[in-house]
Amino acid sequence: MTPPSTNHETIEPDDDPLLRRGSSSRRFIAYRKMLARRREKAKTTATMVSRSGEVRSLKRSRGALELLRVFFGLLGRRRKPVLLALGTLTIATGLKLIPPAATKIAIDYAFTGDGLPPAADRWVPSSWGIDDDPKRLLVAIGLALLVVATLSVSIGLWGRWQATKATRTLAVDIRRKVLDHAIRFPLHRINELRSGGASSMLREDAGGVAELIFGMLYNPWRAIIQLVGSLVILAVTDWRLLFGAVILLPMVFITHRTWIGRIRPLHRDLRVLRSEVDAHATEVFAGIRVVRSFARGRSETARFARGEHLMARQMIHVWWWSRITETGWALAIPLASAGLLFYGGMQVIDGVITTGDLVMFLTYLLMLLGPIEALASSATSFQTNLAGLDRVLDLLEEPTEMPDRSGSRSLIPAKVTGRIEVDQLRFQYPASEKPVLENVSFVAEPGHLVAFIGASGAGKTTLCNLLARFFDPDTGVIRLDGVDLREIQLDSYRNLLGIVEQDVFLFDGTISENIAFGRRHATAAEIRDAAAAANALEFIDETPDGIDTLIGERGVRLSGGQRQRLAIARAILADPQILILDEATSNLDSASERLIQESINRLLVGRTTFAIAHRLSTIRHANLIVILEGGTIVASGTHDELLEQSDHYRDMVAIQTAPAEPIR
Repeated sequence: MTPPSTNHETIEPDDDPLLRRGSSSRRFIAYRKMLARRREKAKTTATMVSRSGEVRSLKRSRGALELLRVFFGLLGRRRKPVLLALGTLTIATGLKLIPPAATKIAIDYAFTGDGLPPAADRWVPSSWGIDDDPKRLLVAIGLALLVVATLSVSIGLWGRWQATKATRTLAVDIRRKVLDHAIRFPLHRINELRSGGASSMLREDAGGVAELIFGMLYNPWRAIIQLVGSLVILAVTDWRLLFGAVILLPMVFITHRTWIGRIRPLHRDLRVLRSEVDAHATEVFAGIRVVRSFARGRSETARFARGEHLMARQMIHVWWWSRITETGWALAIPLASAGLLFYGGMQVIDGVITTGDLVMFLTYLLMLLGPIEALASSATSFQTNLAGLDRVLDLLEEPTEMPDRSGSRSLIPAKVTGRIEVDQLRFQYPASEKPVLENVSFVAEPGHLVAFIGASGAGKTTLCNLLARFFDPDTGVIRLDGVDLREIQLDSYRNLLGIVEQDVFLFDGTISENIAFGRRHATAAEIRDAAAAANALEFIDETPDGIDTLIGERGVRLSGGQRQRLAIARAILADPQILILDEATSNLDSASERLIQESINRLLVGRTTFAIAHRLSTIRHANLIVILEGGTIVASGTHDELLEQSDHYRDMVAIQTAPAEPIR
């Protein structure tokens, strides 16, 4: 996907601080003022509300026809079931048009005892004996209606099942597609897309797109078939009565335009706010220890409540606009029915039409007005879900992290030696005023340990992120076995990596599922071997269910040292050829550090390893120690070489080896 074009006119969003803070009532007042300003802008430039809530020119938005074309493309293999569903719906709806005609026959021929007209002889065999017997005629009408109803329900149910199945499977595919694209965003975009907002988008926007099968195809098609059939029958009955019914059709257009112009942008605002509220709730639970340690529970609950109150106010605002259109329909239909009943009654009295004709006409009139109202109401869900499709397409058009270049190669792990060469590396974050790394060069030989040391902010983590290819350098190159990483398929390179971080992330599942995250098909024996190599069996076997023990979200039921050993076991089982350790032994007690250091030593064997560390026990045996300061390398070498060459390194060693001063 290509990023959205930036060559079109963009209208800056309203920047009212009350929209972000303050009580819900004040924020709603500010929101109403923002709506007024938005409408003023729309008078001079056609505008819409984007997925992120900004106001943008319609020159950048997708038209309805483009959205429909994209939607039909998304149907894929479901086109045939959907077409079958529409075909059966046509038959079922056509059958439902028969009962009112049967009512006319009953009133005009059975109730009066006049018998069927001569024209019916070619349709009804005389042997049935219903021409001269009103009771038999009523029985025949009842049986015919029973057969028609059975066929209509059976055929319609089968078609609706096909449409429902297509809807559910399409929702799954779209959610998968959106998630697959979103998880490949650049890291800075991932940080902006908070988990609660992402969940809201997957649940509502991506899921709502599939509902277009009903909102755009199934329900409108049923209304159209019923509308056309009713119009044809009414035209045959009395074209003047038909004219009185048709004058209601413009209300569909008026309702549709009202929805697009007034209500659809409000629904987009609601979705943006709901994403923010969901994201805040998710964030509170993720940082519950911080919330509790600062006694911020009530204030965070109040903040959540203010967001919910504002959302309720906006929903009520939307409700009133929706009720205006519904009230119009609620008044128009009975008024039209009363007028046509009066006119039709006069026609019956004058002998122009029969009583059966009038009853049939009024029945078909209701069947006509029903689909008109359905078309108007379907515009609501149709436009809402179309807005969701627009938001989904916005997201799918955002660029992913470092797409593979044309002709990039795939690696064969067995043939990779693991030699990493960093040559004149320079990198600067987009929002930064100066480079984080500059003129960084070194070589990591296969199987060697390279340690990075330096003060906070020196660029150690950024350098590891570049080695993991979370980013690409601005200038310079990183080579694997002599090949630029940018010439290697990203997933192929990442399959060689193993990362153990200081802040270990574990998933809400069992111990075995977390250890086997890098090798989903590992056996229980392989998982236990990896756990043993990481010195993790000591505590695993003490748990009630062993490796099948649930550890909670982010491993909340484990200690820091236990989580770290599981992370090392995960890396051991994945068997990476290139390993990155980000201060894996910091913030641990001595016993845990010793166990983890032993497991790390086993993990390092035969792997090219990069380690961010400050403890002498971790780095003194490194093949190469790189000292970073201000984003550049100020010294590099082995432990013994740096003791002779670097004052900075000697000072660090002296601090760590000096005896502790007694407490006074």
